[in-house]
Amino acid sequence: MLNLLKIFCGAIDSTNEAVGRIVSWVSLLLVLVVFVDVVMRYLFKTSFVFTQELEWHLFAFIFLIGAGYTLLHDGHVRVDIIYQRLSIKGRAWVNLIGVILFLIPGCWLVIATSWKFVGNSFSMLEGSPDPGGIPYRFIVKGTMTVGYALLLLQGLSMGLHALLQVLGVETGEEENA
Repeated sequence: MLNLLKIFCGAIDSTNEAVGRIVSWVSLLLVLVVFVDVVMRYLFKTSFVFTQELEWHLFAFIFLIGAGYTLLHDGHVRVDIIYQRLSIKGRAWVNLIGVILFLIPGCWLVIATSWKFVGNSFSMLEGSPDPGGIPYRFIVKGTMTVGYALLLLQGLSMGLHALLQVLGVETGEEENA
């Protein structure tokens, strides 16, 4: 049973690791799009709605789809005045309780409430209301549900790792290896 949990966690961690690599390339694309937009605005005194919308679509993709990867690498903002002074087992307890009380319900709330919103957008192939805007707005709206699902999965992995640490099956050193 413990091996099955470790395999499950490993699959989630690997998935978010792969997603993180994709997001890193999208980040480079965002930098290039912003650069082109700035050059067009300041050198040629013109701007395109499509380019401006593409910037926030890419940013939304990076932020939403990359949240699970960020959690995997403990990159979310944490006020750790107390946390950093705890033992590995103490940190595991904080992580386990945090996942159960906050992360899982929060992610579930966003997924449950966004599902219909995203479905409606996909069913009508929603596009930009602005002339010259991106015709595929439904795709960026879909990243909301997918991103929170990836975050929820990574939270489950984090919670299971914490549980294994509380039970003494994992030492906490596996994360740093």
